Amino acid sequence: MKRVVIVTGGSDGIGAEIARQLAARDGAAIALVLAARNQGPLELVAGQCRALGAETLTVAFDAGRHDDCRRLVAQAVERFGRIDVLVNNAGRSAHALFEEVDDLAWYEELMRVNVWGSVWCTRAALPQLKASRGAIVAVSSLAGLVGVPGRTAYCATKFAMSGFFEALRAEMKDHGVSVTTAYPGVVATRIRYRGFNARGEEAGASALKEERAMPVEECARLIVRAMERREREVVMTTQGRLGRWLKLIAPGVVEKMALAAVKDDLRPQ
Repeated sequence: MKRVVIVTGGSDGIGAEIARQLAARDGAAIALVLAARNQGPLELVAGQCRALGAETLTVAFDAGRHDDCRRLVAQAVERFGRIDVLVNNAGRSAHALFEEVDDLAWYEELMRVNVWGSVWCTRAALPQLKASRGAIVAVSSLAGLVGVPGRTAYCATKFAMSGFFEALRAEMKDHGVSVTTAYPGVVATRIRYRGFNARGEEAGASALKEERAMPVEECARLIVRAMERREREVVMTTQGRLGRWLKLIAPGVVEKMALAAVKDDLRPQ
């Protein structure tokens, strides 16, 4: 029996690489349900996974729409009859100083995509995951552990994800469903370039220092390993792990670390 894995945000970046690594490892033993907004890139990733032996289903969906999330899960169950893993990876980035934002409508949009998309997909898939004693993965961010200047909107969504999935982990313990939360730092993807700016438009550039960005292959490998080990969480960088504990005893130091991650010309003045 094939293991059925749903990966949202599966058309590029971390989601696409998770799918490729699962296909390369499990081949014909896995069925991948790949979901994202753009069908073309989604089909390209699906083709790469099929070449590695995996069975695939692609679903064009918007994580910010409840009906799309329910439809994604329904199509996966209709095609494969079960769900073993749900990887909540779909999301959007943002960078803007709060005082420069006049219209907060895009804050709501970001919350729908990053938080509600994960909540809606998880709720729809939960009966199947309980039946299979499966696994849930939530791709959060170090911005879900430490506040970063210029990322009030993004941090709010990622902190919300962290709290939701931490509580859900406790609720699912007796049902045999694992919940793994991943906290990547800066990863070499285009997510920050496509994120919102203060006007709610596509930023077109990253506001973070990218020189030491983690390769997407390494990030995906760490997430897959944590998922398979049914770990509670994975914090991916030494600086991130250090910052998490320093926040308890020296929050001012962590604030300086967060400021240092932002490009000088985009820091608050």
